[in-house]
Amino acid sequence: MADSGFVPKIVYALCAWCGSGGSETAGAYWLKYPENVRPFRVMCTGALDPAYVLRALIEGADGVVVSGCHPGDCHYNIGNFRARRRIAVMKTILDTFGIDGDRLWLRWVAHGEGKKLADTASEFSEHIKAKGENPLKRWDT
Repeated sequence: MADSGFVPKIVYALCAWCGSGGSETAGAYWLKYPENVRPFRVMCTGALDPAYVLRALIEGADGVVVSGCHPGDCHYNIGNFRARRRIAVMKTILDTFGIDGDRLWLRWVAHGEGKKLADTASEFSEHIKAKGENPLKRWDT
């Protein structure tokens, strides 16, 4: 059972094209997402090194979301297909480590889909709040 006062730390990786564009669209329409969500930009979701995801979780993030161009719309041709494969492998690795692969989400967000980005951030924050703290936090002493 998750503590009702628990505020999860969420890292949100956004591709430089569609993901960041979705964030800009959300801002243009004054759409809000939880303050505990920390976005950061990567050139392409396919270029997101799994070490960044693992490091975020090791250093205290309770969950990680990755958003980029819809399949077939990648500015680097196959980056989002590469990201989809990497995320699937990372989820398996996280499950193997006992962290729960469901603490990592991949969601496609186009440049004009600011509402979808804000909704994804809110939905993921609630999802992680229900799961509770990252089990790696117990190792931090």
